[in-house]
Amino acid sequence: MQVANQIRDILTEQFAPTELQIIDDSSKHAGHSGADPRGESHFSVLVVSEKFTGENRVNRQRLVYGALDSLLKDRVHALALKTMTPGEYKSAPENRT
Repeated sequence: MQVANQIRDILTEQFAPTELQIIDDSSKHAGHSGADPRGESHFSVLVVSEKFTGENRVNRQRLVYGALDSLLKDRVHALALKTMTPGEYKSAPENRT
């Protein structure tokens, strides 16, 4: 199974996100330290979930890192996170329609 799909499955199960974006940034890091020749080692992830309500940014990220612990130890070298509640996501200027 592809790493991005594993990330999607884990985060969907743990956080029931209303919005989930996973971007594989590995090609930008080819040849750099930590780049895995198999690819899929660097990701940018947006998770929007009610489970983040009442949690500060650091705690939200700890929750996500905890959920992805096994992948972070074995396969993922870098993970850029953006964690929001549905209300925060809806009111963000870049997400207004």
